[in-house]
Amino acid sequence: MFGLRLRPWLQPGIRVCTGSQQSVHKLASLQKATTLSPKKVQSLLYPFSELEGYLDRSVDRTPFQLFHPSLKDMLEAEKLYCSTPTHKIDYYVSAERMDHAPALKQPEVCFIGRSNVGKSSLIKGLFSLTPEVEVRVSKTPGHTKKMNFFRVGKAFTIVDMPGYGHKAPQDFVDMVEPYLYTRKNLARTFLLVDGSVGLQRADLIALEMCEEIRRPYVIVVTKIDKCGQGALLTNLLNLQDVVKRQTTSCFPQPILVSSLHFWGIYLLRCFIAHVTGSIKLTDTSQS
Repeated sequence: MFGLRLRPWLQPGIRVCTGSQQSVHKLASLQKATTLSPKKVQSLLYPFSELEGYLDRSVDRTPFQLFHPSLKDMLEAEKLYCSTPTHKIDYYVSAERMDHAPALKQPEVCFIGRSNVGKSSLIKGLFSLTPEVEVRVSKTPGHTKKMNFFRVGKAFTIVDMPGYGHKAPQDFVDMVEPYLYTRKNLARTFLLVDGSVGLQRADLIALEMCEEIRRPYVIVVTKIDKCGQGALLTNLLNLQDVVKRQTTSCFPQPILVSSLHFWGIYLLRCFIAHVTGSIKLTDTSQS
């Protein structure tokens, strides 16, 4: 079914990103992903669909399906993640303090989360169509010590923030809070939570910080491939309960991702393009 729905958008004359001359992951492009079985394509595009069959009928599925762009929208968003001579994607600069942050006018999104939650791996996945962009990934918690700015042409900027919790920089709060409070072009903050372990105490503190700032943010559930579906569902429903009861600025729908298997990467690319005003969606509701 998904192959049939995609085919009209992959005809000659429709420009689809094919990546750079360097090695590109076979699933980096949505076009290549459609060579898989329809079930696998469904899992790649909308990871939550894999869990729906295990939910009790009494569970409200609506919050998990608020942002449900079409395949055409995802293909349109994908073009923004392809570097060209007129649309250069690159690592721009790092900053240790807010007064060192570059004065950029284009909309900006930032990623925050516990050390080793997978921030850098996720950003690397987003930029997988441009492997020449250097995103340093380490298995050692606390690897990211600075705010790292990545420019996506003139469309938007992605900021990789230092991790909090174990081995976080001593000046983490002094670095991150001023940024979140004062960055005028910040379109959205993405708070990453490890789906294999669920909300931790440090995550709840970060969530409270986001609430105090009163600027829109989104929870991204990472590493959804690292645990069984039962454990993931338990962690996810607990997260949804916290969002419903304790937040006012959080987008109700968590975005589920696996940087290893590319689950949810296309959806997140599209969401970022949407909230930064880089594309106009044809339809965000589930078809």
